[in-house]
Amino acid sequence: MRDSLESRSMTSKPTAAGETDRGEQLSYLLSLSRPRFWLYLAGPVVVGVAYAADAPDELLTPATVALFVYFLLPANVFLYGINDVYDRDIDAANPKKEDRETRYRGQGYVPAAVGLCAALAILLVPLVGAAAVPWLAAFLVLGAAYSAPPARLKTTPLLDSVSNGLYVTPGIAAYAAVAGTAPPLLAIVGGWLWAMGMHTFSAIPDIEPDRETGIRTTATVLGETRTYAYCGACWLASAAAFGAIDVRMGVLLLVYPVLVVAITTASVAVDRAYWWFPAINTVVGAALTMGGLWRLLYG
Repeated sequence: MRDSLESRSMTSKPTAAGETDRGEQLSYLLSLSRPRFWLYLAGPVVVGVAYAADAPDELLTPATVALFVYFLLPANVFLYGINDVYDRDIDAANPKKEDRETRYRGQGYVPAAVGLCAALAILLVPLVGAAAVPWLAAFLVLGAAYSAPPARLKTTPLLDSVSNGLYVTPGIAAYAAVAGTAPPLLAIVGGWLWAMGMHTFSAIPDIEPDRETGIRTTATVLGETRTYAYCGACWLASAAAFGAIDVRMGVLLLVYPVLVVAITTASVAVDRAYWWFPAINTVVGAALTMGGLWRLLYG
């Protein structure tokens, strides 16, 4: 009897330890996925669906739900995980990794999770239709090429910015899944320019850490002042592109160049302003979505 109890106790400890390890791993992967930035990928899906739908019953379908779920979490694990794996040496000197984000320390399960999350996109193919598949592929290719060698686009000035149009590919894929065709070219251009400005703005806090480690980006080449101007120009062009589709969209998107002016003239620290944008982008995305739904319900 005693031997049986001891044996049961000994076998329960490894199980508990294993559950704790799995819990810690899942918690780390959750932090790695940058929850405050989840809507940067999932939000465009909602916007794309709102403008592609011709009837309310097209809003919630297996394809639209699957796209939203995938781009809410697995796509973020893929995108930020591959970034952290190949930025391990750089991030050792990045203060942002101390409190706001996690620091990758070589855990073997992280590359495995990144690969699995990339592979999960294959499950979307039968649901979304042929018109959406190239945009799913564009997300995966650009997401990998941005961080991983040999391309490692994040270390090539201008290409690091241009490649971040990948953030609007979920919205284009969602629109195509519902409408059967890609959105208007001006919408793609406007969204791509918005993403370029957003990416380059987010690189401003990393200028000094990147320079210390020898990394060249659009922001390190331009310097802080000219990078603000570059972001403002991208966002102004984005507003013009959307304004050519609908003047109300253009007016809404003007909030971004106005913010650049406000931040620079008020001498707000970019490290502080950077963390405002998840909330700002959520509000702007919600306004765009409401516009699409209003069109759908009220013409």
